[in-house]
Amino acid sequence: MSKKIDFLKSLSGMNVNDLTARIKEDELRIKKLKFAHGISPLENPASIRILRREIATLKTELQKKKAEA
Repeated sequence: MSKKIDFLKSLSGMNVNDLTARIKEDELRIKKLKFAHGISPLENPASIRILRREIATLKTELQKKKAEA
C-alpha cells in the first residue's frame, strides 16, 4: 500500500503541465499494453487495470489543480 501512498504524494508536487504530460504518456503506455495483450497474452494483465486507475487518479488531481487556479 505504500506504493500507492508514494504515488499520491508525488502528485501533490506536480503542476498542471506535468500532470498533463504524465496523463498523455500513460495513455500511450496503456494503448501499447492493450495492443500487446491482443497479440499475445500479457504476463500480468492486471497491469492494464492498475494503469487505468492511475490515469483516473491523475485526471482527478488535474481537475483539482485547475479548480484551484
